Amino acid sequence: MISLTKHHGLGNDFLVCDTAQMTADAPWPELARRWCDRRRGVGADGLLLLTVIDDLELSMVLYNADGSRAEMSGNGIRCLAQAAFGAQRRTEAVTYSVHTDAGLRTVVVEPVDAVTVQASVSMGEVSDLDEPHGWAAIGADPMRPVLHLSTGNPHTVVGVDDVRAVDLLTLGLQVPQINLEIIEPGPEPSAITMRVHERGAGITEACGTGACVSAWAAVHWGLAFPVDGEILVHMDGGDARVRLHEPEHGHVTLVGPAVLIAHLQIEAP
Repeated sequence: MISLTKHHGLGNDFLVCDTAQMTADAPWPELARRWCDRRRGVGADGLLLLTVIDDLELSMVLYNADGSRAEMSGNGIRCLAQAAFGAQRRTEAVTYSVHTDAGLRTVVVEPVDAVTVQASVSMGEVSDLDEPHGWAAIGADPMRPVLHLSTGNPHTVVGVDDVRAVDLLTLGLQVPQINLEIIEPGPEPSAITMRVHERGAGITEACGTGACVSAWAAVHWGLAFPVDGEILVHMDGGDARVRLHEPEHGHVTLVGPAVLIAHLQIEAP
């Protein structure tokens, strides 16, 4: 049997597998599709592979629910850090260095209660991307502000009047190779409301990297105004905070919870 833990970050849920249990040639894309299936498996938006290098140094590999490999997840890395925190039976705040396909990230984990931690993730810089293939054919309103951005993985952020009035699923399926965020200002002056269609997972309740690029775009467009350097991002699954350091350079920190859902035993492949 293989031991997994299941976590969620604002409703964006992940399975975490410690790779020490598995052989080097484990069929990870196939296992991600099987285990993340919500009807025939456990169910999750993605599978996180945790490798413990030493007490404070970790490695994360992310497979989406469709078996594709992704560079980074802001919610996922908080869940991975919580899994390591729990496995090490820690009770005090700790700082992890986490190697990802998008580069090294620093995660500070603070316990809240028996199943919840609060984690802040240094996400690096928000940078510009070229327009994704097929974007011109999507027929987006040319009057809407649009930015193509990266925090190690690709995003397109679109400003709208009402995120509930947009057929996000149809739009997202037209550009499946990117994460698509739609945002509206408020309701608070220092906040935005965001919905997301994620590459490899579809519409999810939250996206950490998406919150980061959306907050940066909103400030860039003048749709939201930071308080103490932070923008509050309202998502279907809950709220995250994005701290903007030197906004002109795009460096951001993501702050939000991770919640342990279950310890699981699943048949080995």
